[in-house]
Amino acid sequence: MQARILPGWRMKDGTHMAGVELRMVPGWKTYWRAPGDAGIPPTFDWRNSVNLVGAQIAWPVPKRIDQGGMTTIGYSDVVVLPLRLTPDRAGRDIRLRGTLDMGVCKDICIPVTFNVDAALPSSATKRDPRIAAALANRPDTAREAGVGRVVCTVHPAQDGGLKLRAEVTLPHRGADEMVVVETSNPAIWVAPTRTTRQGGRLIAQTDLVHVEGRAFALDRSGLRLTVLSSQGAVDIQGCPAG
Repeated sequence: MQARILPGWRMKDGTHMAGVELRMVPGWKTYWRAPGDAGIPPTFDWRNSVNLVGAQIAWPVPKRIDQGGMTTIGYSDVVVLPLRLTPDRAGRDIRLRGTLDMGVCKDICIPVTFNVDAALPSSATKRDPRIAAALANRPDTAREAGVGRVVCTVHPAQDGGLKLRAEVTLPHRGADEMVVVETSNPAIWVAPTRTTRQGGRLIAQTDLVHVEGRAFALDRSGLRLTVLSSQGAVDIQGCPAG
């Protein structure tokens, strides 16, 4: 697997659009931000960069991957992860230095670390078609997909965690519909989701457990539901109570 920075271009609003290009050996795969049953979540550290105060990844739609009877979520071959960067001093170049910790998998899964370093000139204005294509391959918003009512019910579990049931009113999205649940708290582990459809509703059920076994409060506004299917993905932010 190889990783490099695509320098990209400076946007009219002063932010800079760059990209991380990941090239994998045929047959190997890497993981999405929520990797599924047995994947390794990627982490990105940009603290050694110069003239940078913010970095946000625009994740392209991932694929479901069958890995030894378990479902993981990620990418194969070549993937570009667009980066929207905010400079500390507007109009100045950015020196992007980062450490990428990721997992790659074929028959076995192994963690890998990449160090990347690139100069991003403020004078660059030409759009990179590789980054533009990755930006276009984004999940639909809830409005674009025709999402109606979204509601989550939560109950205590015997192990001290929480049981979550999400109901999403959504037109059928094709084969292999799957709901991925994420929380805004990295200390909360989310079990693999069980997804079923009842007419015009998708129902997702999962368990939430604190990684240290402690009690916790759930921020409903920080819940993120991603519907994956043969028709792409839908990104749903927040899940209120019924």
